[in-house]
Amino acid sequence: MKNYFLITTLLFSFWAQFAYTQAVDVRNVGESFNHYWSVGVGAGRVNEGLRAGWNEHLATVKEYCGFEYVRMHGLFHDDMFVCFEKPGNKMVYNWQYIDDVFDRMLDMGLKPFVELGFFPAVIAAKNSKTQFWWKGNVSVDQDNFGKWHDLIYAFTKHVVDRYGMEEVLTWYFEVWNEPNLTGMGGFFHGTRSDYFRLYKEAANAIKSIDSRLRVGGPATSNFVADDRHKGEIMDHSKSVFYSQELINTKQWKGVWIEDFLRYCEKEKLPVDFISTHPYPTDYALDPETGRSKDATRYVHSLRDDIKWLKQALANSVYPNAEIHLTEWSTSPNSRDRMHDLLPPAAYILKTNLECVGMANSLMYWTFTDVFEEKGGGESIFHGGFGMINFQGIVKPSFHAYRMLNQLGDEMLLNSSPLCVTKNSKSGKVTALVYNYPDEFIEAIPSAKNAKNYMNASSKNTNLELKGLKPGAVFEVEILDNDHGNAYKSYLEMGAPHSPNRQEIQFLRQEGWGVKKEMIRADENGELSFNRQLTPWTCILIKEL
Repeated sequence: MKNYFLITTLLFSFWAQFAYTQAVDVRNVGESFNHYWSVGVGAGRVNEGLRAGWNEHLATVKEYCGFEYVRMHGLFHDDMFVCFEKPGNKMVYNWQYIDDVFDRMLDMGLKPFVELGFFPAVIAAKNSKTQFWWKGNVSVDQDNFGKWHDLIYAFTKHVVDRYGMEEVLTWYFEVWNEPNLTGMGGFFHGTRSDYFRLYKEAANAIKSIDSRLRVGGPATSNFVADDRHKGEIMDHSKSVFYSQELINTKQWKGVWIEDFLRYCEKEKLPVDFISTHPYPTDYALDPETGRSKDATRYVHSLRDDIKWLKQALANSVYPNAEIHLTEWSTSPNSRDRMHDLLPPAAYILKTNLECVGMANSLMYWTFTDVFEEKGGGESIFHGGFGMINFQGIVKPSFHAYRMLNQLGDEMLLNSSPLCVTKNSKSGKVTALVYNYPDEFIEAIPSAKNAKNYMNASSKNTNLELKGLKPGAVFEVEILDNDHGNAYKSYLEMGAPHSPNRQEIQFLRQEGWGVKKEMIRADENGELSFNRQLTPWTCILIKEL
């Protein structure tokens, strides 16, 4: 494997010396497109939304990345104090804590993408299985489906009463999170049929208040290429962890999607949107425990998965259901060092741009390291999912979303590694140039191959813009290994376990420290941008 990587690196380095050239006349009318990458973003559990740091980070990503919705676990967990059962089986609901989180989000201009779960203790099965250190209840009580229905009805009625129907009609209600993962601390202790019943009760409760309210599921993880999810519960004996040589030769399919659509058709249930989590790995990728073989799928896996999903919808009675990919990242592991490093930025740009127009949303998991699925991180950089770490230090992934958010709404060119857009109102041009090295096409950067990531090939690019105003001024922002990459600065200061306040402030500045330049079109309204991009470099070129 090591020799293969060395040979491919040498070959790609040879070809990289030839410039990738594209000319674009910005006077052309581009094709309209939506910023599906800015629709939503993930967070940990709802209770974390009561913290100052969480809200500060949310305000930052709202301002710079433009996110519209936030999705979180644990809405009905006991730390939100939602249900109180009184004598005579009388249920009293308390919405104060949820209201506090939602109020703060709405005040920032964000909406909840409501994930309905987990069970309050008074609805869960006795001695319920739990998830995470905070012990979210995930076991179904067969006698409590009625209580679940009543909880969803009461919650939906409350938010409509509090925020108004016109506001709540813009929300989404997603039933549960990854119910296909059972055992090994899974998210749902029940059968596939139990989840379908859970969906039925929730959907009927929501639609009984107003049929226009949007509900969907099954929020499953992940796409698989084996039969582990064929039955009512996950059969671990049928799990197949493919080697890197085989993983991209297999057909990957969304879990429970087709069965879910057939069930909803049979029961005449609404499906306003399909949700699932297309991580580019097998779900069990876990460098901490070594459960998997550390193989990662190729860089085009998201495109393939959405194509499969769109075909599944086309074959169903719900062809117009929206597609919301409510979790996605380089891996589903909250202790994956790659999340702190530079490569995810180029991966985010390449993958999002490749799938423009294919889905309604692709939600990065997550916006902050104020996130406690496995408890708090043992160091300030611990491979957490967040695009901002616990101390408020932005990571390269943050810059990727910040750059995507500044694109226009008309696509003039979208051909990796270049993207050129125009704002239909102002006529201003914004472009992205990035180097996702060809050596990592077949296997995206992971904990296994991360040590080689800066040894990949550079790439020469030449972007020529024509039809500009003579002398038009552009700002160039460069994210690379030496600029806007706080983790590199952290290592250079000796990687202190507990940096002092001055060191934290320095790292915050380093995180924001992308390199900036000014360039100008010539007297003919032409601009030529020629650069050699080191591995994983991301560049934003924005007309002022």
